[in-house]
Amino acid sequence: MSLTELVESLAPTFHALSDAIWDAPQLRWQEHDATARQIAVAEAEGFTVTREIAGIPTAFQAETGSGGPLIVFLGEYDALAGLSQESGATTCTPDGEGRDGHGCGHHLLGAGSLLAAVALARHLRANGLPGRVRYYGCPAEEAAAGKSFMAAAGAFDDVDAALTWHPAGGTGTVSTQGRCLAYAQAHFRFTGRASHAGVSPHLGRSALDAAELMNVGVNFLREHMPDTARIHYAFTDAGGASPNVVPASSEVYYLVRAETVPAMQELYDRVVAVAEGAALMTSTTLEVRFDGASAEILPNQVLEEALHANLVRIGGVPFDAADQALAATFSAGFAPDEVRRTRIAAGLAADDPRCLDDGVPPLAAPEHRHLNSGSSDVGDVSWITPTVQILSCAVAFGTPWHTWQYVAQGKLPAAHKALTHAATVIATTGLDLLTRPDLLAAARAEHAEVIAQTPYMCPIPKGLLAPPVRAR
Repeated sequence: MSLTELVESLAPTFHALSDAIWDAPQLRWQEHDATARQIAVAEAEGFTVTREIAGIPTAFQAETGSGGPLIVFLGEYDALAGLSQESGATTCTPDGEGRDGHGCGHHLLGAGSLLAAVALARHLRANGLPGRVRYYGCPAEEAAAGKSFMAAAGAFDDVDAALTWHPAGGTGTVSTQGRCLAYAQAHFRFTGRASHAGVSPHLGRSALDAAELMNVGVNFLREHMPDTARIHYAFTDAGGASPNVVPASSEVYYLVRAETVPAMQELYDRVVAVAEGAALMTSTTLEVRFDGASAEILPNQVLEEALHANLVRIGGVPFDAADQALAATFSAGFAPDEVRRTRIAAGLAADDPRCLDDGVPPLAAPEHRHLNSGSSDVGDVSWITPTVQILSCAVAFGTPWHTWQYVAQGKLPAAHKALTHAATVIATTGLDLLTRPDLLAAARAEHAEVIAQTPYMCPIPKGLLAPPVRAR
């Protein structure tokens, strides 16, 4: 049985695994159900499991094989807050009050990467081939950077090459789809003094005023930062619900993005300075709690070309007419211009009736990689070892990420096909790396050349533990 046939034969089990994780969504650092389910599958396949990587309760690795290089697959499984949705519903129909949902497809991502690891390991055993295969269960990709904390702890230092994927609205290598941004995020907590807002406001010191002044200052900062940078915030404590009390506490959660770690660090420091100024203006105190950060992804052209060759041979995601028809019901609810834009980005005509990308785009030249303003903690892995990532189409054209519409499509046949497709491509590329020493050597030489000129700068402050470890 070929590796491709092996992936296909195993796929139903991993479709069910992804559905089970979709059914029990859990936020960053809390993915205990997903972790337990994946560990059970890995152990049943004979993998040796190491739990609590970097001390993180929901991080683990599973390894099998001997001799040869160590090829790893990266998986994720965290959900997003408040995005519960009935499967297949084209109108917003939450399936539970305040529940979370997989609005970025990580239930598919983890199951697909684990499928690739299991299939490759079985293929090596069946054919008596040397090589080690490792799967990483990586928590908290969504705005917390689980892999970055794992990287800071040395989890990826012995890896020869890493592969992963992500569900998307199109297909291709990640860097072909666009470069990503480095980011950092932190909680800014202001503490003031409560008082009666009407009788004795002069005795109070408003923490809410400080938080609002910080936001005003950062808004002025936006004019004086690069166009490619991004700053986002959310109130986690707005000072209480009583307007006649001077708020004694307030907290705002900031995320800062820029093209590189040094550029991000410079912008983050400016945001901190604005917060310090807000505290000074209001006679409040400021506590900054750094939450997480990740580096931008370092592309590897050798690996991208190898993966792309397999993608061309395997073809796009094999959607049928029923998949396209169901996707059309979702695309009909999106902005027509956005549907056309994403269709054209996939290489189709603007008026093409298809609503799922079933093709294979050309591999972009390095100088033509556009900038994607999102971020991923895969970036930190890519600076430690050669890494490649494929996007496989799992949702209809025009579907915004981090939305209920993305959640609603996460258990449909199209999503399962994307999972199988991605697993096939990355497993096959992993096999190439294990059986073609020249390919792996070239990928590592390219990586070493870049690192010699631009060493990896870990965005996590030295010695800082992951949030769930700090809380112990």
